[in-house]
Amino acid sequence: MYQIPNPGLPGCPPGLEYLTQVDQLLIKQKVEFIEALAGFESNNKYEVRNAMGQNVFYAVEENDCLSRQCCGPVRSFTIRVLDNFGQEVITVTRPLKCMSCFFPCCLQELEVQAPPGNTVGYVIQQWHPFSPKFIIENENREQVLRLHGPFCGWSCLPDVDFEIVTMDEVDKIGKISKQWTGLLREAFTDADNFGIQFPMDLDVKMKAVMLGACFLIDFMFFEKGD
Repeated sequence: MYQIPNPGLPGCPPGLEYLTQVDQLLIKQKVEFIEALAGFESNNKYEVRNAMGQNVFYAVEENDCLSRQCCGPVRSFTIRVLDNFGQEVITVTRPLKCMSCFFPCCLQELEVQAPPGNTVGYVIQQWHPFSPKFIIENENREQVLRLHGPFCGWSCLPDVDFEIVTMDEVDKIGKISKQWTGLLREAFTDADNFGIQFPMDLDVKMKAVMLGACFLIDFMFFEKGD
């Protein structure tokens, strides 16, 4: 457990005060053994930790069985992010949309709320035939940052980086990294580890949006479809 900072920081959504003190997060998807053994898709669950391995948040997908089994990784979802006291501090929602690069009119998008009911930003996929590209928008739908993935490389590399860059693409300010978890785990489960790095002074709302972007990347590129 970490020590909770004093609440009520100006411009910081309640429950996200701790994010003002960190420049990196580790996201560990929990292994679901029934999914590994029987191929039955269950709701994703994640532990969000700080650099010292202490639990900061706990995230759980909220979905129905039919959507999970029939739609697989393209399914819509709501992910609720809870603090160590079980209080929901972030809500991440993704509508059902096609993931084919041949349908640029139906690209992925994701909304992040903090606290629930208060939108703080969006993750919007940009069309590209080979590389994953996203725009990070604030609550006013203003473009703030870009997120670029590797050139057709997420399926064969042990570690995959999605770079966070400025809108002019001049400066790299952080990254979302998918980390290798071992052959057996990679082969028989879709439980992944991710790391997020961002500037300490990045707007705490954008830090929350980056956490949502990590969940979207996991579903789009690292969940196994049947």
